Amino acid sequence: MRGEPPAWSPAPAQAQAAALLEEAADLLVLHRDFAAAVERCEAGCESLGAGPGPGHGPESSAEVKCSLCVVGIQALAEMNRWREVLSWVLQYYHVPEHLPPKVLELCILLYSKVGEPQVMLEVGSSWLRDQTNKSLSEYGSLLELYLLQVLLPLGRFEGAEELVRGCDVLDSEQQLAFLGTIGESRCQWTQQEEMRSVAEEQHDAATESVLGALSQKLLTMLTLLRRALRSMSSHFYLLPYKKMLLATFLLYLVVVKLDPASPTSLPFIYKLVQLFRQAWAAVLSPIHRPPIRD
Repeated sequence: MRGEPPAWSPAPAQAQAAALLEEAADLLVLHRDFAAAVERCEAGCESLGAGPGPGHGPESSAEVKCSLCVVGIQALAEMNRWREVLSWVLQYYHVPEHLPPKVLELCILLYSKVGEPQVMLEVGSSWLRDQTNKSLSEYGSLLELYLLQVLLPLGRFEGAEELVRGCDVLDSEQQLAFLGTIGESRCQWTQQEEMRSVAEEQHDAATESVLGALSQKLLTMLTLLRRALRSMSSHFYLLPYKKMLLATFLLYLVVVKLDPASPTSLPFIYKLVQLFRQAWAAVLSPIHRPPIRD
C-alpha cells in the first residue's frame, strides 16, 4: 500500500521563481549585469503573483519573493536607481505593512545612506504600527533602526518618543533605553543648531564687513572721478569756442566754396591756420593759464 503524498510540494510557479532567483543572483554577483538581474527578479515576482503566506517548505513562496526583492534592490542601487526602489517593491507588496522585515531594513538603510531618510518616514511608521508585525521577532531591531536612521536624523523627537511610549512590545527597560537615546540625540541636535546659527551670524558679519569695505572703496573712486571731471570741465571752459567756430566756418568756406589753388584763397587759409594754432595752444596749456585774448 502506497503511503500518503507529502503535505507540501513546490508549485510550478514557485520552482520557476526559485530558478529565476538563482539566475538573478548570478547576474548580480558574478556577471554584474544589474539590468538583467532586475529583469529576472521582476519575472520571478510576477510569476508568484500575490502569493500565499509563509509556506511549509524550506523555500516558501514568501521567502522566494522576499529574496527576489532583496536582489532587485541591490541591483537597482548598483545602477544608481535608488529612487525607484520603494515604488518597485511596493508594486509587489502593495502596502507598506506587508513588506518583509528584510526588505524594509534594506530600504531604510538605502535611503538613509543616500541622505533621503524622509522617504521612509510614513512607510516605516505604517509598518511599525501594524499589529501583525509587532509579533515578528525582527520588530525590536527594526524599531531601533527606524529611530536611529529615520526619525532622529530628521529631528522628529516628539514622534520618536510617542512611538516608543505607545509600543506595548517593549518592556520598561527597553523603553527607558530608547528614550535615553532620543534625549541624547535631541541635545546633539540643539548644539548643532546653535553652532550653525553662530556660524551663519559670523558669515553675515563677514559679508557685511566686506561689502562695507567695497562700498568705501567705491565711494572714494567716485569722489576722485568727480574731482577729475570737475577739473576737466573747468579746463574745457577755457577753450576759445568762438575762435573754434570761426575756424570751422572758414574751413567750410575754403574747402566747399573756395579753390585752395586760387591766389584769392590764400588770405583765408592763412587766417584759418592762425586760428587753429591759437586754439591748439589753448588746449595744451596748463589749467591756470588764462584764455588767449583776441
